[in-house]
Formats: sequence, C-alpha cells, structure tokens
Amino acid sequence: MIKQFILYLFILSTKFYFAQTAITLPIIPLPNKCILQNGEFILSPKTTIYCNDKRLLNHINYFNDYLKKNNQFELIIIKDSSKINSIILECINDQNQINESYHLLISSNKITIKGDTAGVFYALQSLIQLINNQTSNIIKLPCLIINDEPAFKWRGMHLDVSRHFFPISFIKRYIDFLSLYKLNVFHWHLTDDQGWRIEIKKYPKLTQIGAFRKGTMFGKYSDSNYDTINYGGYYTQEEIKDVVAYAQKRQITILPEIEMPGHSQAAIASYPFLSCNGNPQEVAKGWGVFEDVFCTKDSTFQFLKDVLDEVIILFPGKYIHIGGDECPKTRWKKCIHCQSIIKKENLKDEHELQSYFIKRVEKYLNSKGRQIIGWDEILEGGLAPNAAVMSWRGEDGGIAAAKDNHPVVMSPGTHCYFDHYQASPSDEPLAIGGFTSLEKVYSYNPIPKELNEEQKKYIMGAQANVWTEYILNEKQVEYMSMPRMAALSEVLWTHKENKNETNFLIRLQKHFTLLDNLKVNYAKALFQINYKIRNDINKQKLFIELNANSSLGDIYYSLDGSDPNINSIKYNTPIELKGQVNIKTALYKNGQLKGKVASRQYQINKATNKTIVFKTPPSKYYNTGGYFTLINGESATVPRINDQWLGWSGQDIELVINLDKSQEISNLEIGFLKEELNWIYLPLEVTLYLSDDGINFSEIENLKSTQIKEDRVACFNFKKQKAMYAKIIAKNYGKILSGKPGAGENSWLFCDEIKIN
Repeated sequence: MIKQFILYLFILSTKFYFAQTAITLPIIPLPNKCILQNGEFILSPKTTIYCNDKRLLNHINYFNDYLKKNNQFELIIIKDSSKINSIILECINDQNQINESYHLLISSNKITIKGDTAGVFYALQSLIQLINNQTSNIIKLPCLIINDEPAFKWRGMHLDVSRHFFPISFIKRYIDFLSLYKLNVFHWHLTDDQGWRIEIKKYPKLTQIGAFRKGTMFGKYSDSNYDTINYGGYYTQEEIKDVVAYAQKRQITILPEIEMPGHSQAAIASYPFLSCNGNPQEVAKGWGVFEDVFCTKDSTFQFLKDVLDEVIILFPGKYIHIGGDECPKTRWKKCIHCQSIIKKENLKDEHELQSYFIKRVEKYLNSKGRQIIGWDEILEGGLAPNAAVMSWRGEDGGIAAAKDNHPVVMSPGTHCYFDHYQASPSDEPLAIGGFTSLEKVYSYNPIPKELNEEQKKYIMGAQANVWTEYILNEKQVEYMSMPRMAALSEVLWTHKENKNETNFLIRLQKHFTLLDNLKVNYAKALFQINYKIRNDINKQKLFIELNANSSLGDIYYSLDGSDPNINSIKYNTPIELKGQVNIKTALYKNGQLKGKVASRQYQINKATNKTIVFKTPPSKYYNTGGYFTLINGESATVPRINDQWLGWSGQDIELVINLDKSQEISNLEIGFLKEELNWIYLPLEVTLYLSDDGINFSEIENLKSTQIKEDRVACFNFKKQKAMYAKIIAKNYGKILSGKPGAGENSWLFCDEIKIN
C-alpha cells in the first residue's frame, strides 16, 4: 500500500513533465498513463526475448518480422527471464485486469511487458512505434512506464470489396494498418448489388455469376458513364480461412457482412428465384439502390440459412452483419407472397415485413450461437430481440437502440465515413461527397449526450466505413483511410480527458516517417488551411479567418493571384472582405511548403451578410454552418462539403431575405445541388417574389428544374425594380421514383449561396 501511495505521488509530481514531453512520443493512440524517466534502453542483435506463455510466441514472431524488415535483425528467444538486455513478455490471467490492457516498463537494462494476450500484443505495437524511424541495428528507446487500456471494446474499420475488389495481399496489409493502431474489428463488406465476393460451396453460381459484372460506372454518378470491361473477383473459403487466422494473430476479429434483404442484386442475378418476380437480372454495374430485393418466401430463407451455415464456419466471431439498410419495398408491395405474409403474420406494412425478415434470420443465427448486427434501418418496424445496431444515419438509431438496451456501434456519416472528402474537393480525387476531415474524426465522441449512465453502457464503440464506389485501387484506399484511421484509433482507445488535438498532430507528424517506411499512400490533408467567413459584432463588415494548427507551420497569403511563399504576407489577423477577393494561401514550416497552395474566391453582393428567415428550418444534420452560409460571400463546393450546404428532407424551401432597405435590383441567384446517389434532387420549380414591406409580395418569375443552369444555379434576371424583401420558394422533388437510388423515400433538397445584384 505504501509503495502504491509513493507511486501515486510520483505520478502526480510528473504530470506536468508528462504533458510537456511524453505526449510528443510517436505513439498513436496516446497511452492513457505514461511516465518518462531518465536513461535509455539499447535494442540490438544482442538483445534477447522471453515469454512465459506459448500463446505469446506468435507475438514474438510478429515483432521479429518487423525488426527483420526495418532493422535487419531478429531477437533470440530464451528461457531465462532474469537475463539483462532482454525483453520479457508475461501473460497475466487476472480476472480483475481490464481486457486488452497492458503494462510496459522500459528500463536501461530490460523491457518488461505484462498483460493479457491482446494487451501484450498492443504493448509491442507501442514498442514498434517507439522504434519508428530508427532503421539501424542499434535502436535507442527512452526509459518509461506505460499503463494503458482502451476506452471502448469495439474499435473498428470497414472495407467494401463489392463495389471494387481487392486481393488477399491487400486485405492483409489493411489488417496490418488496423493492428498498428490497436483497432480490433475488421468489418468485411462481402456482398452487395455490384458483386458477391465469398465462395459458398452449396451455391456455386454466386461466384460464377454474382462475382462479376459486365461493366462499371465511372466518373460522377450524375454523368451516368459506364465502361464495358468485365470486372470482378471473389475469395475462396481457403483464402478466407487464411485471412481470419492472419487477423486473429493480430488480435482482430473479422465481422463478415452478408447483405439482406436489400442490396442483393448480385445474389438474385445468380439465382433469380430469390426475387419476388423471378425475372433474370444482371449484376449491377452502377451505384445506388436497386428495387429487386430478396423475397420473403421460404425458399429465400432456406437459401440464406445455407449461406450462413458456411459463413459461420469461416468466421468465429460473435456477430454476423446482415446489412438491413436501404431496402426498397416496391417489389414487396406488388408481390402476392409478400402480401400474404403481411396478412398471415398480422403485420402493419412492408416496414414490419422487413422486421419479420430480420427477426427470422436472427432466430436462426441465435440457434447457431451467433448474434446479428445490422445498420440502423433494422430498427424500422421493430428491432429483433437480440440484435445489435450499427448507427450510420446520424446517431438517432444508436440512441434509440441503446435506450432499448441493445448493443450499439456508432458509425455516423458525419464523422465516420472515410469515403467522404477530407479536404477541399478542388484539391482531392473524386469522392462520393460529404466532408470528414481529420480534425472532425478526432473530435468525435461515440457516447451521445442524450443517454444516461446506464444507457451509455450499451455503446460498444465505433467504427469508420470505407465504401468504394469512387475508390478504385489499393493506393486510393490507403489515401482515404490514412491518417484518418489514426485519429479514429485515438478516439476509441484514449480516454476523453487525455485527448488533445494539438498533441495528436505533433505525434502524427512524427508518425509519418513510419508510414513512409511502410510505403503507405497517406493523405496530407491535415496541412490544408481552413477558411472561415465571419462578421463583426454590428454585422457591418466581413472578415476571412485563416486557421491551421500552429505545430504545422505558418500561413502566408496573397491577394494578387500569385502563389504565396515565405516572402508573401504572413497571416496574423483576419482579412477584411471587400468587393471581390481571390485569395491564395500556403503553409510553410522551416522554409518548406507543407501541403498544397490553395485558393478561394469571395464576392460581396447586396444579399451578403443580410438577414434570412425560413418558414421551415433545415435538417439538423445539414445545418452545421447555419443560415449565414447562404449569405457569406462564398459559394458552396460541388461535390458537396456538408457544412456549406443546408438540406431539407421531403420539404419545400421557403425563405425571405431582408435587404435592410429598399433598393434597385435586377438579378437573383440561388444554388442547388443534384446528387441522386445521395437522394439529393434539384427542385421541381423555384419561384421568386419581391416586396417593399415584407407583407405584400409580387411574383416575379417561376423557373422549372429544366431551366436551372448546368452549374445548378437558379438564375432570375428581371427588369430593374426597387425591393427590400425577396422571397424564394423551392418545391421539393417529392418521393423518389422507381429505379432511382432511395426509391420510395423522401428526396432531399439542398440550397447554397444567395446572390442579389
């Protein structure tokens, strides 16, 4: 007890030292308790290694493999734990020990690691990160004490291999990235409309037919361009067994996803009897959501039982992911069999029919000792009794499930979708849309504030998703997932009170050397300069604020169109926005350009910085920037970055802008967005009204969707007249039509900058 008290005092006395020094060690995620000490340990070919449990021999082999590749030597395994200049691995089976926790002590003559089997492995990962860029056979490691454990038990990364297929060699490399960052779940998305990727011996056509498509959409979804190249691939069961064993050695559980009842066109193309009408289908070539889904007849459930029987033999984890998302009900509404099930089971509608489908599958998997997890749509119509929920459409689904005492994995598109842009689209490869920056990932807290202490216990953790409609190859997967994966790892491992974004960025820059050694094609988006328009307290002036973390470098800018350098204007204070501005910015550290030169254009007009009133407020999910984004002098980007657009689901837009005084105007423009893949449509029509008193409005012009320009701007040109108020009504597209992504669902209407001249 006295020793524990002395150690406690020592930790308190060194807290400031820890904050100033230990956090700069290149360890990600940040250990929860770390004390630096004087001295160093020399790791060399003379160093030996010992373990007290045969289960740790795999860990030693893993560590030796790293040393062989990075430092051209390996450690000799010994049977004597007392030898100096040695690494001692001790597996501790203590019921009071937190799962996956570890103790790492580096002294000048010995390294001691204690923990359960997972914890010892994670300690070795911390050791590898400390070795980092030391590539000689003499490695100097600082003396320290680390006591560490994860904040969440579910720390996941997803990869979609249906839209684009990746070989086993890359799947293993991807798993290595997860293990490096102490992530422990690999969500393998194996089936979808565009390809069935897992061998099922009882149904060979799933891979003979379902694994290949006769062409692939390319470019923007709205352009509807397709090639005619036969594309596909699948994993044999032997390959899957090999990957599962590979992951297990790295303390990673693989979560397979077999989509049902929607996203099943590849399966239906292989076996048409699975659909409601039995018509022949092709494996989907384009992206989106398709109306042919699994029928609810007994032959479909027998097929799924047979498939799942083979799946559960291959994947030993507790959960099987059954999808459950984006299932159109069009075919079910017209299907005699599906309607008879609704009547027989006394179901209210097709949403309850989906719940019936999911519950039936769950009952079978439960009988096999497994549990289901699905996307948050499985809540609709009633949640299956033992199901876990993966919440992707914001956090509402996860909150509802946790309040109903169901396990939850948070995966909201706002923070956890790594197929989104991570920097300005003008500087990035084509992506599906959205904006999930490194900083946004790091800011995420998987525990919603709406939950009480008991309900919070049902949040198992979180994961990020990498959907591959626009991710064509392995290098692009790396670019989109790294280093955002590192930020996610710290969200899920490091306790909230220990997190600090500035410290993370310092360590991340050190970490880039390790990623360089591994030849990872990681993104440099963290060096992007953030732009923000703000008004003064009296709303008389607008200013451009530039921001980048000070640890990354200093900001230089120009207003004359030239590329800035260290001789340009150094940014210190906000820049007043006057008239039209074309600003270029760059980040420099120690005289070197970091990242890319970026540019933005701003234009003051009569609507800028004025007051807007909406009849119906936008969705809380697409109102990040507030109403000010519509009148701040900056047009939103296409493709979409979420916080620059306002969005309404299934509703019209009606707004009134107050110009402060009556004045002559002859032009009004308002931007809209068209992203059908994301259920976003142009308005059916837009009508402009003007008024001098804000009460009596006169209709000026009505534009149909066909009159909205190629750049998606509704442009009103009219005879010059005086007005103080302008009203805009944009009519929502309505329910999405059959054959379109999201058929039968409400469409979204997004609007952008308003300009009046």
